[in-house]
Parts: sequence; C-alpha cells; structure tokens
Amino acid sequence: MASKNTSPAQIRPSSLEFLGNLAANNDRNWFNAHKPVYQEELQHIEAFADVLLEQLSRHDLIETPSGKKSLHRIYRDVRFSGDKRPYKSNWSGGFKRATKFRRGGYYFHIEPGNSMIAGGFWGPVPEDLKRVREDIAFDPAPLRKILQAGTFISTFGKLEGEQLKTAPKGFDTAHEAVDLLRYKQFLLIRRFTDAEVLAPDFAAVADQTFQAMRPFFDYMSEVLTSDPNGQAG
Repeated sequence: MASKNTSPAQIRPSSLEFLGNLAANNDRNWFNAHKPVYQEELQHIEAFADVLLEQLSRHDLIETPSGKKSLHRIYRDVRFSGDKRPYKSNWSGGFKRATKFRRGGYYFHIEPGNSMIAGGFWGPVPEDLKRVREDIAFDPAPLRKILQAGTFISTFGKLEGEQLKTAPKGFDTAHEAVDLLRYKQFLLIRRFTDAEVLAPDFAAVADQTFQAMRPFFDYMSEVLTSDPNGQAG
C-alpha cells in the first residue's frame, strides 16, 4: 500500500489503489478478507467529503448534514441487473441544496481513470422538465449566455445529459433552441486524471468547480420556483 497522507483535504494514493484492487477482485470473499482496508479508506473518504461540505457551505446552503451522509453505498443493487458484481469500484457522494428554492445537486465520483466533479439535474420530474423547456422556448438567451460564458466553457466544456433525437412533443422541430429543448437531463461534468485527483489542491479545485455551477443553478432555480408571472412560489 502506498504511503498515507494525513490531510483530510487530499485523496491519498491508497484510496485509488484499493478501488483498483476491488475492480480486479470484485467478489465477496476478497472484499470480506480486505474489509479492514476498506473501512480505513472509507474513513478517509468521509473526511474528504467533510472538507467538500465545509467548503460548499461557505457559498451555498446545503441540506446534507455531513460528509458521511453524502456518501453512496459501495454495495451494488444487483436484483434487477445483468451485472452481478456485488461492489462498485468507486467512491461517490452527493450534496443536496437546502430549501425548495435552491435546485440542483452536487456530486463527486472518485475512480481510477474515471473521476469527476459534477452537478445538475439527473432525473427531473416531467413537470419540472416541461417548465424548463417552456422557458427555453420562450427565450433561450439567458441559458445560452450561461452556457457560452468563458468560465463555464473552460470548466465544463458544454452541457451534458441524455437527449431526445428530435424536439419534444408539443415543441417546434424548427425552433431556434431545439438543441436545448431536446435535453432530458442537464448535467455539468468536469473530469479529472488520477494525478489531478491525488494533487494537494484537488479539494479546492473541486470547490471551484462547484462554484462554477451556480449561474446555471440560479437560472434553473428561478425557472422552477417562479409562477407564470415571475413570482416566487
């Protein structure tokens, strides 16, 4: 196992090494034999998540009470999956914004060769999706301004997420913003190399990435919490 780093703000190499070993030995016997290693690494990831939460709380109101509560279970639900591997080969977690007026969620995913800081709307309910599309159809300029801003492009590149192949039902296929109307998800994703994840400033960079989501979150929150007259409701 690689040398350990004592700073809770830094991902240590052993955390990635454990995940790599788990991916290569994804069965219960191996996991149970290495349970003490898992528990030790989990404690460090919980501490790292606490740092992310502390940083987030300086510039946003977060409902998630602790780093530990933000973490997703490493155990996979295989009941309805053809993939019967029992464990995830990543550390991940999410932070929920507080009150109904703050929409959008923050997410982190640590995995060898596939790490990311992300946020957005993974599964908007039909009513919310309809409201967003109606606002885009009425005036796409506010959203385009956010997506074309230099900070947004340098951080995320582009808006991501699952899309329809054509305009959604009830919307003109020739609409000037049909490219935006087709989105079923609205995801902001910044990917990182293993070296970047292990760097001493990764927690700070992650927080900068979360902060770069705010103009998009503010736009979506206003759309989703205002009535047709623009009044909060």
